[in-house]
Amino acid sequence: MNLAGQLRPIVAALVMLAASACVARAEGANDYPTSARAEYVYGCMKATGETRAAIEQCSCSIDVVASIIPYERYVTAETALSMSQVRGNLGVQFRTSEQANSAVNDLRRAQAEAEVRCF
Repeated sequence: MNLAGQLRPIVAALVMLAASACVARAEGANDYPTSARAEYVYGCMKATGETRAAIEQCSCSIDVVASIIPYERYVTAETALSMSQVRGNLGVQFRTSEQANSAVNDLRRAQAEAEVRCF
């Protein structure tokens, strides 16, 4: 067997490995359900205006956020933000929790990056 014949299986394996890595990365960036993306865009548009440009910017924003933090972390941050507005002991637990604060900070950093890229 010549050199080209010996390299062919190695090259094929490398191509398959690269393709599977690209698919995994795309799936990781697209783990947000459509309803979560739509809810984010709706809230964003309420804050920035209900125009065609706002749809483009807000859609870009959730895409950037989704590329930075996984959906589970996003849900944790959204829950912490929502529950921290509750009065009393329950709200205090979410306002003072290290895990909740960390998730919220991750979300805010992702949103800041999205603002830079999209607005």
